[in-house]
Amino acid sequence: MITFLVCLALLVVAYFTYGRYLERIAGVDEHAATPCRRLCDGVDYVPLPRWRVFLIQLLNIAGTGPIFGAVLGACFGPVAFVWITLGGILLGAMHDYLSGMMLVRNDGLSIPEVVGRYLGGGMRHFMRLFSVVLLVLVGAVFLLSPAQLLGAMVPSVSTPAWVWIILAYYFVATLLPIDKLIGRVYPLFGVALVAMALGLLVAVAAGPWRIPELTTLANFQLRAAELPIVPTLFITVACGAISGFHATQSPLMARCVDNERACRAVFYGAMISESIIALIWAAVAMAFFGGAGELSTALAAHDNSAAWAVDAISRGMLGVAGGLLALLGVVAAPVTSGDTAFRSARLIVADMFRLDQRSRRRRLAVCLPLLAAGYLITQVDFAVVWRYFAWTNQTLAVIVLWTIAAYLAGRRANAWVAILPALFMTFVCASFVFVSDQFLGMADRTAAYALGVVVTIAVGFIMYLKLRRDAKSNP
Repeated sequence: MITFLVCLALLVVAYFTYGRYLERIAGVDEHAATPCRRLCDGVDYVPLPRWRVFLIQLLNIAGTGPIFGAVLGACFGPVAFVWITLGGILLGAMHDYLSGMMLVRNDGLSIPEVVGRYLGGGMRHFMRLFSVVLLVLVGAVFLLSPAQLLGAMVPSVSTPAWVWIILAYYFVATLLPIDKLIGRVYPLFGVALVAMALGLLVAVAAGPWRIPELTTLANFQLRAAELPIVPTLFITVACGAISGFHATQSPLMARCVDNERACRAVFYGAMISESIIALIWAAVAMAFFGGAGELSTALAAHDNSAAWAVDAISRGMLGVAGGLLALLGVVAAPVTSGDTAFRSARLIVADMFRLDQRSRRRRLAVCLPLLAAGYLITQVDFAVVWRYFAWTNQTLAVIVLWTIAAYLAGRRANAWVAILPALFMTFVCASFVFVSDQFLGMADRTAAYALGVVVTIAVGFIMYLKLRRDAKSNP
């Protein structure tokens, strides 16, 4: 348990140390008027208190990512602890905080519009399409996964029936002003999500289970040759370490945060909290099944269903209370992220075509096609949807990291805090294309990794030229 406790301590300490350093880099101005004051419209731009914005942000970004992703990532072994911790501190929380600050200072616009301001019009057009596709994928993932859990918990109601019930909820939540439903109910679900994780942590500490230590970097996957740690682990554990999806969600709270000083708690703090939740779930999954190898075997016997594992862990460790907490925490998290995914997609389309969202009719015209597309995707095999969602999600993170680098370079701030993570994630996403059977699946791994390095160098060189050109044009 020592490895786990060290990682947990590092995450907590990072909020007060590295988080404050990033705050200085961003040059926080607590007297600046935030978008919710300047552009208040009673629908999306609504001032909310810091604690409420934090809990909503946590629910928006969490979904099943730090739960399902962490359980699947635990199959690689205790090395997952390292990625969740260092990824959460140096990549994920930095990504969320600085992209959040960019959004606040750009009127809370959707991420494609802000990316376009720093990386150019061509990237803006690409991001509009890419982000909407990702968000609809996210909405589909977070529509089907809670429906599957509810179907397992309440066998009298079929999974397709739960899909329609959740879809009806998405329809209502996407249309209503943010303070009417999301602002009131989500903080309660946020508390449930945290309580679920803490309950499991107490149970594993007090019970007969043992969290494994990091004594080897060996891969405990049953198909280790097909699923190498580099880069597959960094794709599998997405939301618990870094997630481009978060940047699509942050505009919602960038339009509600009342003071720049609150942004460290809202954006950096929410991501650190999510990493802690992912760390707990990875530890509990390995402990409950008796090790990473045993977890891999159990998942393989159940079609690699993370939903099955989560249900088994919750009930096995917490009994009836576990079932209730699973319903509130593990089901509420993806449901709430799913509806805000569709809401974010609506905002992207509205920003793209400059559609005033104060009109309910216009909100309806935008969200209906998005919800219909999300439903159609649920008819595809969930495992396939999840795999492509994970890679798309991390690729979006790469684009946002390079945007942050351009933003910081333009401010004459330390851009290396974003450049190094951007290079790393560029290699991860590029090499995954060459390594994974989802894409090219090259048998020669050396050549696959070499091609990943070539792509990374090429992207890095292009960004170097851009940053240098921007510096000359803005002396």
